[in-house]
Amino acid sequence: MSKITCTEDFRLAAKRRVPKMFYDYADSGSWTQGTYHANEQDFHKLKFKQRVAVDIDHRSLKTKLLGQDVAMPVAISPTGLTGMQHADGEMLAALAARDFGIPFTLSTMSVCSLEDVAQATRAPFWFQLYVMRDRSFIENLIARAKAANCSALVLTLDLQVLGQRHKDIKNGLTTPPRLTIPNLLNLATKPYWCRNMLRTHRRSFGNIVGHAKGVSDLRSLSTWTAEQFDPTLNWKDIEWIKNAWGGKLIVKGIMDADDARYAVDSGADALIVSNHGGRQLDGAPSSISCLPAISKAVGDKIEVLVDGGIRSGQDVLRARALGAQGAMIGRAFLYALGAAGQAGVARLLKLMANELDVSMAFCGRTDINQVDRSILLNPDIFDRPGY
Repeated sequence: MSKITCTEDFRLAAKRRVPKMFYDYADSGSWTQGTYHANEQDFHKLKFKQRVAVDIDHRSLKTKLLGQDVAMPVAISPTGLTGMQHADGEMLAALAARDFGIPFTLSTMSVCSLEDVAQATRAPFWFQLYVMRDRSFIENLIARAKAANCSALVLTLDLQVLGQRHKDIKNGLTTPPRLTIPNLLNLATKPYWCRNMLRTHRRSFGNIVGHAKGVSDLRSLSTWTAEQFDPTLNWKDIEWIKNAWGGKLIVKGIMDADDARYAVDSGADALIVSNHGGRQLDGAPSSISCLPAISKAVGDKIEVLVDGGIRSGQDVLRARALGAQGAMIGRAFLYALGAAGQAGVARLLKLMANELDVSMAFCGRTDINQVDRSILLNPDIFDRPGY
């Protein structure tokens, strides 16, 4: 673990340890993957303004996200099938986030259930909701999130229909994996993953199987999921979701300033600038390139978070400079989880915090709450035509 110094090291380790279909599920985008790659590449276009001879002795990364004290302005994004990157993956990542002092978000399409994570952490976490056609199931899911002591509900708005991910089709993605000859040959090269997976009974969608009507096994689950994502979801639906929930509400999938204003009008407490990690609309701009216009459009009327392409503490610093209250990490923590479980996620968070702290200091700042556009040489880069 001491030899791992960055997210890329974790990615390479995860590629060696995680079965191909699940590694590819995490490490891919839709169609040409252009937006997926742009998410990461556009961060590197933002250049820091180095300052010297500034007293940087006492520094702090502490801030607040949705009124919650956090050790740094980072939260873990909701990701489906996290428990297939590593056995009991959602529980382990949630524990690492709790111990470090940042929020963890559980996906509707998680392997470990709401109840599993609540029992493991004994601490509040965020829950991400997909809206299905079966509204009674959604109401029950919201009630379960309340019972699990979730402190915020993250409503994803950009999955009314599924973007096509070529790798998932070619790999024949299922959970658990079908025992075909290619899968068995691949699993034979992943002893770390297999050993851990044999020790758990959590190998399917824990929030759905046994809770949705008519879903009792993998075959019925597959049919139900294909039929349930709701293309009619619109801004009017947010009112009943907000009323049913009654707590902090975050809307995820905002990529346009007008939609950001709708998010404010909906009464949401926060929005997440997100293109679903480049897994939905290929050809859309990167999340970071949309952040400045959205931040400007909403001002201080709503809290703004961003996800997509964040791989380092420097990326978090860039996001803060362009107006995000916090950054959310998805693939980065999945790589760390697949590589080394809870210890991997804990190590990743420490590495990101150190990089954020040191980079902030080089920019002449001692408090993350002092960071603004002035730390960048080219803060207006995404304001020009083409972005």
